[in-house]
Amino acid sequence: MAKFTVVGGDSSSDLAKRIARKIKSPYIKTEKKVFPDGESKITINQIPKKSIVVVVQSTYPPVDSNLLELLSIVSKVQKFSSKVYAVIPYMGYARQDREFLGGEIITIGVVGKLLKAAGVKKILTVDIHSKLALKELRISSENVSAMEVLVKHFKKMKMKNPVVVSPDLGGKERAVKFSELLKTDFIALKKQRDRKTGKVKILSGKVDVKDRDLILVDDMISTGGSIIKATQFLKKQKCRRVFVACTHALLVNDAAKKIKNAGVSQIISTNTIPGESAKVDVSKVISDALK
Repeated sequence: MAKFTVVGGDSSSDLAKRIARKIKSPYIKTEKKVFPDGESKITINQIPKKSIVVVVQSTYPPVDSNLLELLSIVSKVQKFSSKVYAVIPYMGYARQDREFLGGEIITIGVVGKLLKAAGVKKILTVDIHSKLALKELRISSENVSAMEVLVKHFKKMKMKNPVVVSPDLGGKERAVKFSELLKTDFIALKKQRDRKTGKVKILSGKVDVKDRDLILVDDMISTGGSIIKATQFLKKQKCRRVFVACTHALLVNDAAKKIKNAGVSQIISTNTIPGESAKVDVSKVISDALK
C-alpha cells in the first residue's frame, strides 16, 4: 500500500484523524489564527518526504474561507510531495454546475482550476451534488457514497413499517437505492422551486403513508426549505414519525430548529460536516477509497 501522510484542515480535523488511524498513517495538524480583519494565517509542521500527502478539508460555511484554507495548505505541502490528494468530504459550490440563468458563472469549474493551480493531483469527495460538477472540476476525481453507512444506522433504529421518501423527483434514484438497502418501500414527491425566489411548492397529490414511519432522504440540507415543505405535506397524510437522512447537514439560518418545528423527529447526517446531527462516520468509506 502507498505511504500516506494525512493533514487535517480546521474544518475537518476530527475526520482527518479518523482517516489517518484507519490507513495507519501519520497525522499532521494545522493551526489557524484569524486576524481582526478576517484574514487567516495557516501554520503547518514539516511534511515527511516520499509520501502521498492527503489534505482533508470540507468546504462548508464559511465556504470561501474554508476553500482558501484548503488551497493554502495544498500550496504548502506540494513543496514536500509531488502527489497531493485533496479529500473534500463536503464540496462547496457543487450546486453551481451549469448556467441556470443567463450570465451565471459555473463556479465549480473555477474551484477546479484553483485546486489544480495549487497543486492538487486528485480529489476525493463524498456524495457530490451532481456528476456534472465532478466533470467540471477537470481534475482526476472520485466520488464515494455514504448511503450504506447511513442505511446501517437506520437499520439499528426501531421503526414502524418505514417508507423512504425523496423530497423531489431529482432525488428519486437515491431514494430507490436507500429503500433497496433498507428493504422497504419508497416514494418520490413532485416539487417546484422558483429559480429567482428559491420558494418551494409540493405538487404531489395524496400519498399512502398512514401510520408509517418515514425517512426523508437527500444528499444535503442547506436552509431546509424542501424538507420542511415535504414534512408538512406528509404530516397531512397522517404518517407516523418523520426522520431526515442526509450526507451533508449544512443547516444554515437556524434550519435545524425550523425542520424540527415542522414535525421532524430527528435529523441524521454524516461527519462530512461536524455538528449535532452528525451521527454517522464516513472515515472508513474514505479510507477504503484511498487504499
